[in-house]
Amino acid sequence: MIPNIFVALSTFSEFDEKPLNLLQQAGFKYSLNLLGRRLIPEEIIKMAKDADGIIAGVEPYNESVLKNLSKLKCISRCGVGIDNIDLKKAEKMGIIIKNTPDAVILPVVELTIAMIFDLLRKLSYHTYLMRSRKWHKEAGNLLSGKKAGVLGLGRIGKKVAETLVKLGVEVYGTDSTIDEIWAKKNNIKIVSLEFLLKNIDILTIHISIVENNKFILGDKEIKSMKKGALLVNTSRGKVIDEDALYNALNSNQLGGAALDVYSKEPYDGPLCDLDNVVLTPHIATLTKESRVQMELEAIQNIINFFNIGK
Repeated sequence: MIPNIFVALSTFSEFDEKPLNLLQQAGFKYSLNLLGRRLIPEEIIKMAKDADGIIAGVEPYNESVLKNLSKLKCISRCGVGIDNIDLKKAEKMGIIIKNTPDAVILPVVELTIAMIFDLLRKLSYHTYLMRSRKWHKEAGNLLSGKKAGVLGLGRIGKKVAETLVKLGVEVYGTDSTIDEIWAKKNNIKIVSLEFLLKNIDILTIHISIVENNKFILGDKEIKSMKKGALLVNTSRGKVIDEDALYNALNSNQLGGAALDVYSKEPYDGPLCDLDNVVLTPHIATLTKESRVQMELEAIQNIINFFNIGK
């Protein structure tokens, strides 16, 4: 039986035809999301009702969606995060979940570092002033010599930490599990979360929302941070209390924040009104090179799954 694959991403193969060509060469049947946007649950159910496999983005695969996809055997996530999938329901239904963790590392790291430089040198702020025809200068800060805290030392967090060290930054890190050998080799100081928040100049977050990790950077945690500290989040929007963040930025408790992810997307909340923030619309992995690589890996995951299952 030829597997039937539904490609849920609206921009799949936008930058290169190789991913779809790979699926065609495998001899699989497939259908595409032609709506040009992220699907809602009802649309997933309708479009994927006959699918044996799905190439997935960040659209929701909750219990109500999965229980209506009776033929589904594999979800291949084009990306690393799988918190948009009800993993318990998937396991009960025997649905295998795949992702593409390697292709996302470099683009997320590069955006994180770019955001740090933007905040330090006030690039977006000065661009806004220039577009308003205002010739006004505000002094920025050097990155070299700063203390940075990396919250979450997985693949991406490790690479961010290593990059910051090479840029002359004193790097502190914390996580629920620590690779002591890596930390010592790369001169990363492992500390408690409390110490991290109180002592660093720049905090960059690289943790995910999973069942056993309900961490939220809330009002208490933000108030414990060093006055004027900078915050960068390219991981998950739900790890930050956005109201508490707004208050801290508005009162200058924090010197600035750069966000690529939000508790609800698309985001159009009050953080948009502040001039000490850098906001991007969830583009951390959106480079042409990394997008093509993720799509190829997602397709290969599907091909491998069904070929092995023959």
